[in-house]
Amino acid sequence: MNRSEIREQAFKLIYSLEIQKDVNLKEQVDLYLESNEIENGNAIDYIKDVIFGIDNNEKEILSEIEKYLKSDWKIDRISKIDLSILKLAIYEIKYKELPFKVAINEAVELAKKYGEESSKKFVNGVLANVVKE
Repeated sequence: MNRSEIREQAFKLIYSLEIQKDVNLKEQVDLYLESNEIENGNAIDYIKDVIFGIDNNEKEILSEIEKYLKSDWKIDRISKIDLSILKLAIYEIKYKELPFKVAINEAVELAKKYGEESSKKFVNGVLANVVKE
């Protein structure tokens, strides 16, 4: 499993948690890893780091996203898919110090694959503003 595939698995779990809300995070992560037969140590470490890292820094990540929304938009108006992609990318850029070009490119690819027609432009625009800061 390469890094893009691992990131995609992390995105799917973030999305799943976004839909469910108020669940036992550790149980959900363990269940996801088991049910998707993810046994690669690097994949497990990365996914756990991302999930728990986003959870620990969620307020800061959401405020980053809100800063770059149009004035009449709120977080709850963003599709859960786009929000999940943005959370993952911002976490990687701000807290994992992944090169922003890599994080943005991966996020846009996820948006093309899972989002709506406008998702890739939206995700790219928000992330471009985040890295300008």
